[in-house]
Amino acid sequence: MLDLDVIDDPAAAVVALDPIRSRLLAELTEPASAAALAVRVGITRQKVNYHLRALEQHGLVTIAGQRQWGGLTERLLVATASSYVVSPGALGPAAADPGRAGDRLSASYLIALSARAVREVGELWRTARDRNKRLATLSIDTVIRFRSPADRAAFTRELSEAVTTLVARYHDDGDPGGREHRLVVAAYPKPTEGS
Repeated sequence: MLDLDVIDDPAAAVVALDPIRSRLLAELTEPASAAALAVRVGITRQKVNYHLRALEQHGLVTIAGQRQWGGLTERLLVATASSYVVSPGALGPAAADPGRAGDRLSASYLIALSARAVREVGELWRTARDRNKRLATLSIDTVIRFRSPADRAAFTRELSEAVTTLVARYHDDGDPGGREHRLVVAAYPKPTEGS
């Protein structure tokens, strides 16, 4: 089971976003039968089976085993990942695109950049997994509290200068064997706890 998977197929996204199916996915971090799930979620086993078939058809759950119970053979299913993210690519041409944003300092531009990262990294990660390879990435996540808007502006200027200096030092247009990497630096107000 993956820690996280990116859903890029529109039909799979529709299936996963159904409230009952989403709940079943959350319950299937450990293998379970339709009968056990029916008791946990409070709906009939037949309805659970209906929803499980839809999840299975879209590769969101898989068979984890079978067991004999009474005179029946019960299938045990498990989610293919602990959690899921729907790729903006599932929206096709309506997906967020940073190239369509006019204001590079706007929240919509930041959201479009983040959406592109989910789509691109999701596609690269799926390809790497299919080839049994790792995907080299770098993530930095921190929180900084500014005393004033002036301090925030000074930090922004210094960070921009530092990134520009590092990019100039390490970027090499002349090496045809080199691989381009996308670097996105973003900041936004941290939501208050419980929001």
